Amino acid sequence: MVNSTKKRTNKKNLVIVESPTKAKTIERYLGRQYHVVASKGHIRDLPKSKMGVDISHHFKPEYISIRGKGPIIKDLKKEAAKAKKIYLASDPDREGEAIAWHVSHILGLEKDAKNRVVFNEITKDTVKEAFKNPRKIDMNLVDAQQARRVLDRIVGYSISPILWRKVKKGLSAGRVQSVALKLIIDRQKEIDHFVPKEYWTILGHFKKGTEAFIGQFVGINGKKLELNRQKDVKAIIKKIKIKDYFTVSDVKARNIRKNPLPAFTTSTLQQVANRKLNFHTKKTMMLAQQLYEGVNLGGKTGHAGLITYMRTDSVRVSPVAINEAHQYIEEKYGKDYVGHSIAKNNKNEKVQDAHEAIRPSSVLRTPQSLKTVLSRDQFRLYSLIWDRFLASQMANAVYDSVNATVTQNDIQFQIKGSKLVFPGYTKVYKDVNEKTDGKLPDLKKDDQVKLIKLDPDQHFTQPPSRYSEASLVKTLEENGVGRPSTFSPIIDTLQKRYYVKLNAKRFEPTDLGKIVNSIIEEFFPEIVNTGFTADIETNLDNIEKGISNWVSTVDKFYQKFEPEVENADQKIEKIAFKQQLVSENCPECGAPLVYKMGRYGKFIACSRFPDCRYTRAVVKEIGVICPVCKKGEVIEKHTKRNRLFYGCSRYPKCEFNSWDKPVPRNCPNCNHYLVEKKTKNVLQVICPNGDYAEEVQK
Repeated sequence: MVNSTKKRTNKKNLVIVESPTKAKTIERYLGRQYHVVASKGHIRDLPKSKMGVDISHHFKPEYISIRGKGPIIKDLKKEAAKAKKIYLASDPDREGEAIAWHVSHILGLEKDAKNRVVFNEITKDTVKEAFKNPRKIDMNLVDAQQARRVLDRIVGYSISPILWRKVKKGLSAGRVQSVALKLIIDRQKEIDHFVPKEYWTILGHFKKGTEAFIGQFVGINGKKLELNRQKDVKAIIKKIKIKDYFTVSDVKARNIRKNPLPAFTTSTLQQVANRKLNFHTKKTMMLAQQLYEGVNLGGKTGHAGLITYMRTDSVRVSPVAINEAHQYIEEKYGKDYVGHSIAKNNKNEKVQDAHEAIRPSSVLRTPQSLKTVLSRDQFRLYSLIWDRFLASQMANAVYDSVNATVTQNDIQFQIKGSKLVFPGYTKVYKDVNEKTDGKLPDLKKDDQVKLIKLDPDQHFTQPPSRYSEASLVKTLEENGVGRPSTFSPIIDTLQKRYYVKLNAKRFEPTDLGKIVNSIIEEFFPEIVNTGFTADIETNLDNIEKGISNWVSTVDKFYQKFEPEVENADQKIEKIAFKQQLVSENCPECGAPLVYKMGRYGKFIACSRFPDCRYTRAVVKEIGVICPVCKKGEVIEKHTKRNRLFYGCSRYPKCEFNSWDKPVPRNCPNCNHYLVEKKTKNVLQVICPNGDYAEEVQK
């Protein structure tokens, strides 16, 4: 007689997330009863070949499975069929909710099933607690995301074909993208029409005893006086007796307490990472996603999420994180350095407070402790996030500030100085714009100070700067245009379409961008109106809150938009780009060569195209011999994102390249080649090794 045993099948709970990295981290936390797989992003979307929105049937989206996702969908269905229970754990925002909804639809899950799990940070305790409280898919969040997707699709797939027919193939117009383009072009118009005004300053170099300090002329007898001409300066200097002492006529000393900045939101992280680390918004978000999803820390810890969710516009911080930070600060720096505020509140009503600010999942994981397991850029971004969060929970910095006036013959110079008396949060973090005035001697009323020399200087008012990535993101956020998570793809698209180009890390509109903007401004004025676009964001927020219906919101927009599309299609005349001759003939067929506009800017092509397909790049020499090979010329080049850099004309034989423009001389100290470096309105010639710097102009 043969004994038979039944095979026991231990079914596991299936958890579906977007990212394979996130899947690894979560599976480790949940244990053997759970199997975690990744959908690798969206699995359904609107088709690329057409609008994919049935306008006549309540704007019904025509979702299809994304091309290439067939095997993933097949695997998800296979895993779902043998699962004990299914959980949907995509990211905790509108897009994550929409991904969960699409996965639920593909797998045929019950609509009211409590299978949605969300967490703001990927730590063991947070993840386990989230799985104790699953909820239903929030259709308000899904509808808000659908409304955004449908609105963007209607705008893009209505205006873009018109641009293709009337201007050039391959162009596009997006709802938020068009606003960003207009901001860049409006700023360029301000610069182009700017008329500089002359003004002068007079600096006085003073001494009290052996201590020197500087003051600036402010006026006569308590009245401020602007110096607009050299004639005005000479009149003031004539009244000053260089041999006579100045008298301290007024001294105001006060104690200034400076608050730390709150922990990062998505927008502020993008801005500061751009200014401090020179990261593009796309790179910042990619690295932040990696830190959030988890990094392999090795040993028993394994994969661990290092920061909270990186798409947020809230500065709120959990009490648990605050307590942990306060304990760390007290142990590391002392009790005096612990901040007294409990949590930063969001004063802006437009802020979505679903998620905390961006912070480390544990402040005990210091940047230095992770340096060996993080890449260089991951380490730099994590350090920035960690420093900012810890500083936000520290005590104020305290300064002794002095504002004094010195007088001679009723002519007054203002003296400013400050001294840090308690560093507080500055022990850990200093903002890029943070400045302190110079130190001063102990000044008291009626003290006599000696004038050493006068330093008059001519200035001219400067036009506003072009937008950098950081300042564009800040302006978009201030105007309520888009959401911080959309800023990166917007900026990326503007460069890919060659509507703007980066020049010295500032956005400059191209001729193509100006043409597209002028068409949209004339025929679709509301699309580029910041107030109107901000109102749409408010309407999307109301859909999320359950206040508004998404179909009604889209319909209200469409009723105004449809007549504008018809009017534009009829009235926009076809724009013919004039071909500019190069003044040389094609080396292959002898026909004249012409300049043409491509995706990455101008290039040279044969005028007989497509019969002759000869092309070459436009090369702009800067008059500098390559400092590496000493044979080639240094020329201007552009990356695929149209960022300007400098390289050798003999590439790939010589691989020299530089973001900064080389100059035709070497450092007098180390003989390294010198480059031009522009910061704000100051142009310098510097040595990349840091051995030399000279100011060229203001």
